[in-house]
Amino acid sequence: MSETESPQLLHLVFGGELTSPREARFRDLDKLDIVGIFPNKAEAEKAWRAKAQATVDSAHTRYFIVHLHEFLDPDGDGLL
Repeated sequence: MSETESPQLLHLVFGGELTSPREARFRDLDKLDIVGIFPNKAEAEKAWRAKAQATVDSAHTRYFIVHLHEFLDPDGDGLL
């Protein structure tokens, strides 16, 4: 990576209806809403906030941000 390139800190935004508002267990995995993969936390938060606001009246619907870059490079050294 050159000095002008910033690292790719990929984030996944997804959600769906939970079986209970108290736990992250989805009612139907076939109906998960995969919002997308975003290049940084700020873009992921924008997408998450939009989906969360759109479903604010549904207590059982939740959206999550997964920090994919932590899974792809757990020790943070930039090497796979």
